[in-house]
Amino acid sequence: MPRKAILRFATVAAAAGALWVGRTLWAGQRLPVAAPMVVNTAYDEQADTLEWGETLSDLLARHNIVGQELYRVLAAANAIDPRRVKAGQVFQFRYVLHEPAPHRITVRLGNAELLRLERDSTIGWRAESETIGWAVERQIVEGTVRSSLYETVDELIPSAVLPAQERARLIWDLADGVFGWVIDFTRDNYEGDAFQIVFERLTSDLGDVRFGRILAVKLETRGTENAAYAMTDDAGRNVYYDAEGHSLRRAFKLYPAEFRRISSGFSRSRFHPILRRNRAHLGIDYSAGAGTPIMATGDGTVVRAGRWGSYGIVVAIRHPKGIETRYAHMSKIERGIRAGVRIRQGQRIGYVGMTGLATAPHLHYEFIKNGRHVDPRSAVRFGEGDPVAKARRAEFDSLKTHYDHLFDPPAVAPSPIVAGMD
Repeated sequence: MPRKAILRFATVAAAAGALWVGRTLWAGQRLPVAAPMVVNTAYDEQADTLEWGETLSDLLARHNIVGQELYRVLAAANAIDPRRVKAGQVFQFRYVLHEPAPHRITVRLGNAELLRLERDSTIGWRAESETIGWAVERQIVEGTVRSSLYETVDELIPSAVLPAQERARLIWDLADGVFGWVIDFTRDNYEGDAFQIVFERLTSDLGDVRFGRILAVKLETRGTENAAYAMTDDAGRNVYYDAEGHSLRRAFKLYPAEFRRISSGFSRSRFHPILRRNRAHLGIDYSAGAGTPIMATGDGTVVRAGRWGSYGIVVAIRHPKGIETRYAHMSKIERGIRAGVRIRQGQRIGYVGMTGLATAPHLHYEFIKNGRHVDPRSAVRFGEGDPVAKARRAEFDSLKTHYDHLFDPPAVAPSPIVAGMD
């Protein structure tokens, strides 16, 4: 467009605007006036993480909190033990723009508590604790096993319902916390097996999403239907019962650690990758990351804790009825675990490593009955669990009826694979 045309258009527009203003004022009307802009103090939020090998003082020094100022911050933060702050802990720092040091520090003390440290002109620093609220809702996921139950459940639950890490927690809880005494998911599940799982989804005031617990399950394994219904015991722990009201707990758990895969099974003759010859492999090797916690599979008494030849660092536990379990190739033993100590099922006894004759981090687990090694995967399912206490039988029957109705509702329009229920 020629320059003359642009100027002419601007002039006409300006004249029209002046005419409108004049008429408006002549009519006695007031022009709209915008609210005054108020500029608050601008802030800069920075998150920082305690790295491996660092102290809390190192992290605070990165934010110009040193000397007497460091002492004041630590004195105010008496809910934090600086020696016990773990690597990976996240701290949030708020700065007034152009100020060299923060005026507020926020850190989570757990899932339910937030600590705020704020600079105070009179006392230096003050601390306030804030409770984090969590809302609970029920969800149901159902489907049929394709490649594996783990992969199928992981694929069916959207990330918007549970993040990947929380889906992994749900799947491990299903395998270990619910059916960890009676079903071996590495070999008992087949393609086409149907399942329904009712679970809790937790959301916090801060926008966190977590898996809560499994409430009820119906699951086929090799054509057999298995059921589990959650109740709580006197200590507030989850206890799961089958459809007849018998506890799914047994004297021994199948899995001593959360693992990626079974790298070697029980065998009377196996080619040893280090010795380069065939010899018996009288246990199961669970491939897992170094440092993965190892749990006792049953109640008993420690009879050995320390280095033992090709086992490397090992813990051996004696159980009733002539049974002993061994946990080998540990990186280290849990503090307080030594010969003569009583152990409870599920208690942490050490951590996965590769000491002794091992080529990669894994747990070598053995099950010995009356002096003879047996395959743990076929030896630990003994009888049936204890029945629901008579005083709580009516409670169990009511829960079972409620969840069975959710599993098999009256015929209505198809529901989504994953659906909220609250």
